[in-house]
Amino acid sequence: MAKTMAVNAGSSSLKFQLLEMPAEQVIAQGVIERIGMDDAIVTIKYDSEVERLIDDSEDEDHITLSKNGKDKKYENVLAIKDHQQAINFMLQKLTDLGIIEDFNEITGVGHRVVAGGEWFNHSVVVNDSVLEKIDRLADYAPLHNPANAMGIRAFQKLLPDALSVAVFDTSFHQSMPEENYLYSLPYEYYTRYGARKYGAHGTSHRYVAMRAAEMLGKDLKSLKLITLHLGAGASITAIKDGKSLDTSMGFSPLAGVTMATRSGDVDPSLVYYIQEREGLSNDDMLNILNKKSGLLGLSTISSDMRDLLDVQDTNDHARLAVKIFINRIIKYIGQYIAEMGGVDAIVFTAGIGENSIPVRQAIIDKLEYFNVSLDIEANKIRGKEVEISTKSSRVKALLIPTNEELMIARDVESLK
Repeated sequence: MAKTMAVNAGSSSLKFQLLEMPAEQVIAQGVIERIGMDDAIVTIKYDSEVERLIDDSEDEDHITLSKNGKDKKYENVLAIKDHQQAINFMLQKLTDLGIIEDFNEITGVGHRVVAGGEWFNHSVVVNDSVLEKIDRLADYAPLHNPANAMGIRAFQKLLPDALSVAVFDTSFHQSMPEENYLYSLPYEYYTRYGARKYGAHGTSHRYVAMRAAEMLGKDLKSLKLITLHLGAGASITAIKDGKSLDTSMGFSPLAGVTMATRSGDVDPSLVYYIQEREGLSNDDMLNILNKKSGLLGLSTISSDMRDLLDVQDTNDHARLAVKIFINRIIKYIGQYIAEMGGVDAIVFTAGIGENSIPVRQAIIDKLEYFNVSLDIEANKIRGKEVEISTKSSRVKALLIPTNEELMIARDVESLK
């Protein structure tokens, strides 16, 4: 069987899965974190019964066996200056570990691309024109599209015979109606510049919505779902009739709820007010909103929810950051319940959504009015598919680990 690689190149990370297709069997997967630093962490899990990785690698170079004596995990900490070096290292390590014998075994590579604008409402085979448009859309996702494009070019250079496919985070949200994607600005800005809401994390929202329908034993088109993709980047999506009806991220992934380092929604006049008084350039201000705000800016100590939860009992800023994070999510959930005229299930996914027991509890506790209650024991599970609401809950709460890589691989196969 042919091998397909699904790639998710973030601003400082590279995640991948290598799958036998169309069997959808994962034969290896890995993550390289902290790209651009001297202590980048490389983790590759391979051999039989590969399960999804949680990014908690140990800081040493070795291969370990799992409890079943079959699965292996390679770990290393080393300096990796950029994505090109990360990809070179990863591909070479796949051959060194005997996972593949030759690069030509990989016949397709699917790339997550955050911003596709209105040009792309589905996944496409990458050519020069597509790559040029991805570059031109960098302003829509400045933390992501440049890294996505860099990953595509690096893989094309190293695997020139493999089919290269771009899978856009925004394409799932192209089904939103005009009243949800347009801003209340002069219409000419939309026609001239494409000034509208595009959303993000569409591949993740699409996957967990499909899995939610399967878990509930119902047709996706019959359900009203709210999917919570809660990670360093976070977005909320209302899904009705199997389509994205509305989503929290906007023109760029900066809008919406409070995130790790991104501000989420802010009054534009306040941005101008601060910029004027601090003497900041546009680039300076965007850098603050994207990289110095959110949980980091509010807490003053960390962008990592785990760090804040650890100290919130004794640190007022950490406690406030957590409360605001929860508050903004609840506001969007309430809005989307009203927009859809109800909700059948609320789905938690991504790093915080899959693994943070107290965050899930805090959110569900705030939704008691909508007849959803938490199963305390079920909520203790991390990173596995499970219903975490009680049997008596009219609205179901589900924990579903996202699998963007599988969705990407499926899209590659559909275009071969």
